[in-house]
Amino acid sequence: MIGYQFFWQKVLTATAVSLTVGLGSISAAIAQSLTGAGATFPEPLYRRYFREYQEQTTDVKLKYSGIGSGGGIRRFLNQSVDFGGSNVIPTPVERNSMKRGLLMVPTAGGSLAVVYNLQGITTDVKLSRETLGKIFSGQISNWKQVNSRLPNRKIQVVVHSGTSGTSFIFTKYLNEITNGRIRPSRKPNWGFKVFSSVPGNGPVASEVKRIDGAIGYVPASYAKQLNLPMARLENQAGRYVKPTVDQANKALANVQFNDDFTIENIDDPEEGYPIVGITWLFVYEKYPKPELAQGVKDLINWILTEGQDLNEDLQYTRIPEDVASRAIEAVNNNIRVVP
Repeated sequence: MIGYQFFWQKVLTATAVSLTVGLGSISAAIAQSLTGAGATFPEPLYRRYFREYQEQTTDVKLKYSGIGSGGGIRRFLNQSVDFGGSNVIPTPVERNSMKRGLLMVPTAGGSLAVVYNLQGITTDVKLSRETLGKIFSGQISNWKQVNSRLPNRKIQVVVHSGTSGTSFIFTKYLNEITNGRIRPSRKPNWGFKVFSSVPGNGPVASEVKRIDGAIGYVPASYAKQLNLPMARLENQAGRYVKPTVDQANKALANVQFNDDFTIENIDDPEEGYPIVGITWLFVYEKYPKPELAQGVKDLINWILTEGQDLNEDLQYTRIPEDVASRAIEAVNNNIRVVP
Protein backbone atom coordinates (compact mmCIF):
# COMPACT_ATOMS: atom_id res chain seq x y z
CA MET A 1 0.00 0.00 0.00
CA ILE A 2 2.82 2.33 0.91
CA GLY A 3 4.59 1.51 -2.34
CA TYR A 4 1.37 2.17 -4.29
CA GLN A 5 0.95 5.62 -2.72
CA PHE A 6 4.62 6.43 -3.31
CA PHE A 7 4.27 5.46 -6.97
CA TRP A 8 1.33 7.78 -7.56
CA GLN A 9 3.02 10.57 -5.58
CA LYS A 10 5.97 10.36 -7.97
CA VAL A 11 3.65 10.38 -10.99
CA LEU A 12 1.76 13.44 -9.74
CA THR A 13 5.00 15.26 -8.91
CA ALA A 14 6.42 14.55 -12.35
CA THR A 15 3.16 15.69 -13.95
CA ALA A 16 3.24 18.93 -11.96
CA VAL A 17 6.83 19.59 -13.02
CA SER A 18 5.99 18.90 -16.66
CA LEU A 19 2.99 21.20 -16.47
CA THR A 20 5.07 23.97 -14.92
CA VAL A 21 7.72 23.66 -17.61
CA GLY A 22 5.04 23.55 -20.27
CA LEU A 23 3.30 26.65 -18.99
CA GLY A 24 6.64 28.40 -18.71
CA SER A 25 7.34 27.60 -22.35
CA ILE A 26 3.92 28.91 -23.36
CA SER A 27 4.47 32.12 -21.37
CA ALA A 28 7.89 32.58 -22.96
CA ALA A 29 6.34 32.10 -26.38
CA ILE A 30 3.62 34.66 -25.63
CA ALA A 31 5.98 37.23 -24.10
CA GLN A 32 6.78 40.12 -26.42
CA SER A 33 10.49 40.68 -27.04
CA LEU A 34 11.84 44.10 -28.08
CA THR A 35 15.49 44.67 -28.93
CA GLY A 36 17.34 47.97 -29.20
CA ALA A 37 20.88 49.26 -29.55
CA GLY A 38 22.72 52.57 -29.69
CA ALA A 39 23.89 55.47 -27.56
CA THR A 40 25.74 54.86 -24.31
CA PHE A 41 24.99 58.44 -23.14
CA PRO A 42 21.52 57.37 -21.82
CA GLU A 43 22.39 53.71 -21.15
CA PRO A 44 22.16 53.87 -17.32
CA LEU A 45 18.74 55.51 -17.66
CA TYR A 46 17.52 53.03 -20.28
CA ARG A 47 18.57 50.07 -18.17
CA ARG A 48 16.57 51.51 -15.29
CA TYR A 49 13.59 52.21 -17.57
CA PHE A 50 13.55 48.69 -18.92
CA ARG A 51 13.98 47.03 -15.54
CA GLU A 52 11.07 49.01 -14.07
CA TYR A 53 8.92 48.49 -17.15
CA GLN A 54 9.49 44.73 -17.19
CA GLU A 55 8.57 44.53 -13.51
CA GLN A 56 5.25 46.22 -14.27
CA THR A 57 4.66 44.51 -17.63
CA THR A 58 5.70 40.90 -17.16
CA ASP A 59 4.83 39.84 -20.70
CA VAL A 60 7.49 42.11 -22.27
CA LYS A 61 11.20 41.32 -22.53
CA LEU A 62 13.54 44.22 -23.38
CA LYS A 63 17.18 44.19 -24.41
CA TYR A 64 19.36 47.23 -25.11
CA SER A 65 23.00 47.13 -26.22
CA GLY A 66 25.07 50.26 -25.64
CA ILE A 67 27.22 50.37 -28.79
CA GLY A 68 27.30 54.12 -29.46
CA SER A 69 25.05 56.40 -31.49
CA GLY A 70 26.78 55.51 -34.76
CA GLY A 71 26.24 51.81 -34.14
CA GLY A 72 22.63 52.41 -33.18
CA ILE A 73 21.96 54.30 -36.41
CA ARG A 74 23.62 51.54 -38.45
CA ARG A 75 21.56 48.81 -36.82
CA PHE A 76 18.39 50.85 -37.25
CA LEU A 77 19.25 51.31 -40.93
CA ASN A 78 19.89 47.55 -41.27
CA GLN A 79 16.55 46.83 -39.55
CA SER A 80 18.28 44.46 -37.13
CA VAL A 81 16.69 46.10 -34.06
CA ASP A 82 13.18 47.13 -33.06
CA PHE A 83 14.37 50.57 -31.92
CA GLY A 84 17.61 52.55 -31.84
CA GLY A 85 19.23 55.04 -29.50
CA SER A 86 21.14 58.16 -30.51
CA ASN A 87 22.34 61.54 -29.24
CA VAL A 88 22.76 62.82 -32.79
CA ILE A 89 20.30 63.64 -35.53
CA PRO A 90 20.76 61.39 -38.57
CA THR A 91 22.10 62.95 -41.74
CA PRO A 92 19.74 63.46 -44.70
CA VAL A 93 21.41 60.50 -46.45
CA GLU A 94 20.89 58.26 -43.41
CA ARG A 95 17.31 59.40 -43.02
CA ASN A 96 16.48 58.77 -46.69
CA SER A 97 17.86 55.23 -46.32
CA MET A 98 15.43 54.36 -43.52
CA LYS A 99 12.91 52.51 -45.68
CA ARG A 100 10.51 51.80 -42.82
CA GLY A 101 10.45 55.46 -41.81
CA LEU A 102 11.69 57.19 -38.68
CA LEU A 103 10.10 58.74 -35.62
CA MET A 104 12.54 60.46 -33.24
CA VAL A 105 11.35 60.29 -29.63
CA PRO A 106 13.19 62.56 -27.15
CA THR A 107 13.59 60.74 -23.83
CA ALA A 108 15.94 62.86 -21.71
CA GLY A 109 18.45 65.67 -21.56
CA GLY A 110 21.75 65.61 -19.78
CA SER A 111 25.09 67.19 -19.02
CA LEU A 112 28.43 66.08 -20.36
CA ALA A 113 30.91 66.21 -17.48
CA VAL A 114 34.60 66.91 -17.92
CA VAL A 115 36.10 64.42 -15.48
CA TYR A 116 39.66 64.26 -14.21
CA ASN A 117 41.98 62.34 -11.89
CA LEU A 118 44.51 64.34 -9.89
CA GLN A 119 45.64 62.18 -7.01
CA GLY A 120 46.27 64.16 -3.85
CA ILE A 121 44.21 67.16 -5.02
CA THR A 122 40.97 67.78 -3.13
CA THR A 123 39.98 71.24 -4.37
CA ASP A 124 37.71 71.66 -7.41
CA VAL A 125 39.35 72.21 -10.75
CA LYS A 126 37.96 75.17 -12.68
CA LEU A 127 38.36 75.30 -16.45
CA SER A 128 37.83 78.46 -18.45
CA ARG A 129 36.45 78.23 -21.95
CA GLU A 130 39.88 79.05 -23.37
CA THR A 131 41.66 76.46 -21.21
CA LEU A 132 39.20 73.67 -22.04
CA GLY A 133 39.64 74.32 -25.76
CA LYS A 134 43.42 74.33 -25.46
CA ILE A 135 43.52 71.05 -23.50
CA PHE A 136 41.50 69.20 -26.14
CA SER A 137 43.47 70.69 -29.02
CA GLY A 138 46.84 69.76 -27.49
CA GLN A 139 47.96 73.33 -26.74
CA ILE A 140 48.02 72.75 -22.98
CA SER A 141 49.65 69.53 -21.80
CA ASN A 142 50.48 70.06 -18.11
CA TRP A 143 48.18 70.70 -15.16
CA LYS A 144 50.52 73.47 -13.99
CA GLN A 145 49.49 75.39 -17.11
CA VAL A 146 45.85 75.17 -16.03
CA ASN A 147 46.52 76.65 -12.60
CA SER A 148 49.82 77.39 -10.86
CA ARG A 149 48.46 75.73 -7.70
CA LEU A 150 47.96 72.41 -9.50
CA PRO A 151 50.78 69.84 -9.65
CA ASN A 152 53.46 69.69 -12.32
CA ARG A 153 51.83 66.66 -13.91
CA LYS A 154 51.24 65.68 -17.54
CA ILE A 155 47.64 65.92 -18.75
CA GLN A 156 46.60 62.51 -20.09
CA VAL A 157 43.71 63.08 -22.50
CA VAL A 158 41.21 60.21 -22.76
CA VAL A 159 38.68 60.25 -25.61
CA HIS A 160 36.08 58.02 -27.24
CA SER A 161 37.00 55.75 -30.10
CA GLY A 162 34.53 54.85 -32.85
CA THR A 163 31.48 56.88 -33.82
CA SER A 164 30.10 58.49 -30.69
CA GLY A 165 27.18 60.79 -30.02
CA THR A 166 28.94 61.85 -26.83
CA SER A 167 31.95 62.97 -28.89
CA PHE A 168 29.62 64.86 -31.22
CA ILE A 169 28.02 66.78 -28.32
CA PHE A 170 31.45 67.56 -26.88
CA THR A 171 33.12 68.65 -30.12
CA LYS A 172 30.09 70.68 -31.12
CA TYR A 173 30.62 72.73 -27.96
CA LEU A 174 34.40 72.89 -28.47
CA ASN A 175 33.76 74.18 -31.98
CA GLU A 176 31.82 77.09 -30.47
CA ILE A 177 34.51 78.06 -27.96
CA THR A 178 37.57 77.58 -30.23
CA ASN A 179 36.27 79.60 -33.20
CA GLY A 180 36.04 76.47 -35.30
CA ARG A 181 39.48 75.06 -34.48
CA ILE A 182 37.88 71.77 -33.39
CA ARG A 183 35.26 70.48 -35.81
CA PRO A 184 32.03 68.80 -34.64
CA SER A 185 32.30 65.10 -35.36
CA ARG A 186 31.01 61.72 -34.24
CA LYS A 187 34.60 60.49 -34.67
CA PRO A 188 36.86 63.52 -34.11
CA ASN A 189 40.35 64.09 -35.44
CA TRP A 190 41.85 65.77 -32.38
CA GLY A 191 44.94 66.99 -34.21
CA PHE A 192 47.37 65.72 -31.57
CA LYS A 193 48.32 62.42 -29.94
CA VAL A 194 45.87 61.67 -27.14
CA PHE A 195 46.84 59.37 -24.27
CA SER A 196 44.04 56.85 -24.77
CA SER A 197 41.07 56.22 -27.04
CA VAL A 198 38.51 53.70 -25.77
CA PRO A 199 34.98 52.68 -26.82
CA GLY A 200 32.00 53.92 -24.83
CA ASN A 201 31.33 56.11 -21.83
CA GLY A 202 31.91 53.35 -19.28
CA PRO A 203 35.43 52.57 -20.53
CA VAL A 204 36.31 56.29 -20.76
CA ALA A 205 35.20 56.84 -17.16
CA SER A 206 37.12 53.76 -15.98
CA GLU A 207 40.27 54.86 -17.83
CA VAL A 208 40.17 58.33 -16.28
CA LYS A 209 39.69 56.78 -12.83
CA ARG A 210 42.73 54.53 -13.44
CA ILE A 211 45.24 57.12 -14.72
CA ASP A 212 46.71 59.86 -12.53
CA GLY A 213 46.63 63.13 -14.48
CA ALA A 214 43.84 61.97 -16.81
CA ILE A 215 41.02 64.08 -18.20
CA GLY A 216 38.05 62.98 -20.30
CA TYR A 217 34.37 63.56 -21.03
CA VAL A 218 31.40 61.40 -20.01
CA PRO A 219 27.75 61.95 -19.08
CA ALA A 220 27.33 63.17 -15.51
CA SER A 221 25.55 59.91 -14.63
CA TYR A 222 28.75 57.93 -15.28
CA ALA A 223 30.86 60.39 -13.29
CA LYS A 224 28.53 60.06 -10.33
CA GLN A 225 28.50 56.25 -10.50
CA LEU A 226 32.32 56.08 -10.34
CA ASN A 227 32.65 59.04 -7.96
CA LEU A 228 34.88 60.89 -10.42
CA PRO A 229 35.70 64.58 -9.81
CA MET A 230 33.90 66.86 -12.26
CA ALA A 231 35.42 70.15 -13.34
CA ARG A 232 33.59 73.43 -12.95
CA LEU A 233 33.27 74.89 -16.44
CA GLU A 234 32.95 78.53 -17.40
CA ASN A 235 29.67 79.21 -19.15
CA GLN A 236 28.94 82.01 -21.59
CA ALA A 237 27.93 84.31 -18.73
CA GLY A 238 31.35 83.83 -17.08
CA ARG A 239 30.12 81.66 -14.20
CA TYR A 240 31.86 78.42 -13.23
CA VAL A 241 29.30 75.66 -12.77
CA LYS A 242 29.14 71.91 -12.20
CA PRO A 243 27.02 69.51 -14.30
CA THR A 244 24.10 69.17 -11.90
CA VAL A 245 20.52 68.49 -13.00
CA ASP A 246 19.51 72.02 -11.95
CA GLN A 247 22.24 73.58 -14.09
CA ALA A 248 21.34 71.33 -17.03
CA ASN A 249 17.71 72.39 -16.74
CA LYS A 250 18.77 76.05 -16.89
CA ALA A 251 20.84 75.37 -20.00
CA LEU A 252 18.02 73.48 -21.71
CA ALA A 253 15.24 75.89 -20.71
CA ASN A 254 15.20 77.68 -24.07
CA VAL A 255 15.72 74.69 -26.35
CA GLN A 256 13.16 74.59 -29.14
CA PHE A 257 11.81 71.29 -30.42
CA ASN A 258 10.83 71.15 -34.08
CA ASP A 259 7.80 69.26 -35.38
CA ASP A 260 9.95 66.15 -35.92
CA PHE A 261 11.47 66.55 -32.40
CA THR A 262 14.88 67.61 -33.61
CA ILE A 263 16.16 70.63 -31.67
CA GLU A 264 17.31 74.21 -32.08
CA ASN A 265 19.22 76.68 -29.88
CA ILE A 266 21.27 74.19 -27.87
CA ASP A 267 24.76 75.47 -28.76
CA ASP A 268 26.68 77.18 -25.95
CA PRO A 269 23.78 78.26 -23.69
CA GLU A 270 24.30 81.47 -21.74
CA GLU A 271 22.82 80.18 -18.49
CA GLY A 272 23.47 76.94 -16.66
CA TYR A 273 26.00 74.25 -17.45
CA PRO A 274 27.45 74.79 -20.94
CA ILE A 275 27.73 71.23 -22.36
CA VAL A 276 24.31 69.61 -22.63
CA GLY A 277 22.50 67.37 -25.07
CA ILE A 278 19.24 65.60 -25.82
CA THR A 279 18.97 61.87 -26.43
CA TRP A 280 16.38 60.10 -28.60
CA LEU A 281 14.91 56.69 -29.23
CA PHE A 282 14.47 55.95 -32.94
CA VAL A 283 11.38 53.94 -33.81
CA TYR A 284 10.03 52.86 -37.17
CA GLU A 285 6.82 54.14 -38.68
CA LYS A 286 6.21 50.67 -40.13
CA TYR A 287 6.40 47.39 -38.23
CA PRO A 288 5.83 43.96 -39.79
CA LYS A 289 3.71 42.56 -36.93
CA PRO A 290 0.87 44.04 -34.84
CA GLU A 291 2.43 42.89 -31.56
CA LEU A 292 5.69 44.70 -32.39
CA ALA A 293 3.90 47.90 -33.27
CA GLN A 294 1.79 47.80 -30.11
CA GLY A 295 4.77 46.83 -27.97
CA VAL A 296 6.75 49.87 -29.16
CA LYS A 297 3.76 52.19 -28.66
CA ASP A 298 3.21 50.93 -25.12
CA LEU A 299 6.90 51.29 -24.25
CA ILE A 300 7.13 54.87 -25.54
CA ASN A 301 3.91 55.85 -23.76
CA TRP A 302 5.36 54.56 -20.47
CA ILE A 303 8.78 56.19 -20.92
CA LEU A 304 7.27 59.61 -21.62
CA THR A 305 4.90 59.43 -18.62
CA GLU A 306 5.86 57.24 -15.64
CA GLY A 307 9.41 56.73 -16.87
CA GLN A 308 10.20 60.44 -16.72
CA ASP A 309 9.97 60.28 -12.92
CA LEU A 310 13.23 58.28 -12.96
CA ASN A 311 15.29 60.79 -14.95
CA GLU A 312 16.53 63.18 -12.28
CA ASP A 313 17.59 60.39 -9.89
CA LEU A 314 20.08 59.31 -12.57
CA GLN A 315 21.34 62.83 -13.43
CA TYR A 316 19.16 63.36 -16.52
CA THR A 317 16.59 66.07 -17.18
CA ARG A 318 12.96 65.43 -18.00
CA ILE A 319 11.45 66.12 -21.40
CA PRO A 320 8.97 69.03 -21.13
CA GLU A 321 5.43 67.73 -20.67
CA ASP A 322 4.05 69.43 -23.78
CA VAL A 323 6.84 67.94 -25.91
CA ALA A 324 6.32 64.50 -24.35
CA SER A 325 2.57 64.71 -25.09
CA ARG A 326 3.22 65.62 -28.72
CA ALA A 327 5.71 62.76 -29.06
CA ILE A 328 3.22 60.26 -27.62
CA GLU A 329 0.58 61.50 -30.07
CA ALA A 330 3.01 61.19 -32.99
CA VAL A 331 3.94 57.62 -32.03
CA ASN A 332 0.33 56.53 -31.49
CA ASN A 333 -0.86 58.09 -34.76
CA ASN A 334 2.01 57.24 -37.06
CA ILE A 335 3.21 53.75 -36.16
CA ARG A 336 1.36 51.23 -38.29
CA VAL A 337 1.57 47.62 -39.39
CA VAL A 338 2.87 46.99 -42.90
CA PRO A 339 3.58 43.29 -43.61
